[in-house]
Amino acid sequence: MPPLVTAPLFYVMGPSGAGKDSVLGRARALLPADASVVFAHRYITRPPETSGENHVALSCEEFALRRTHGLFAFHWQAHGNHYGIGREIHAWRKAGLTVVVSGSREHFQDVAGIDPDTYPVLITAPAERLRERLAARGREDEAAAARRLERSDAYDVHDPRLITITNDGPLDAAAEAFVRVIATLRSPPVARLRA
Repeated sequence: MPPLVTAPLFYVMGPSGAGKDSVLGRARALLPADASVVFAHRYITRPPETSGENHVALSCEEFALRRTHGLFAFHWQAHGNHYGIGREIHAWRKAGLTVVVSGSREHFQDVAGIDPDTYPVLITAPAERLRERLAARGREDEAAAARRLERSDAYDVHDPRLITITNDGPLDAAAEAFVRVIATLRSPPVARLRA
């Protein structure tokens, strides 16, 4: 029996302040509508925000219930919150859709790279830029921001497939770099960028 073939999974990660949400949001807008690429929402035990990631907010109890019943493909804890990616991504990949998730460097290391059709993408920026962005978003106090910066150095990803995108210039440059990565590694290829 031939092995089950699934579409690629792009597992995007990086330190706080690297601009992952901004890069992913812009890349999503640049992809053509018929690209067959889907971006998974994260389930987080954090209230929704008017700016930033468009996540699904859950209470700790709701999160625990979903985890107990196996509704997450991946889940981890960081910064005092629980994070999850729904198991619906398995069905999406089996249906031939390329899936993009925003994950955790620590979790990626813990699960040993997910599967052979997973491509880890690290979005990062110089330390000073990370510091500026954390201060500008104002989500946490100075001490919490400092802990996030310390954590940024704590998790190196060691995977031969790792693709690194440095987001320290115009947002479109990083987003276009990510779209090129998807176009190069998925099949059928993404033919063009949307203006």
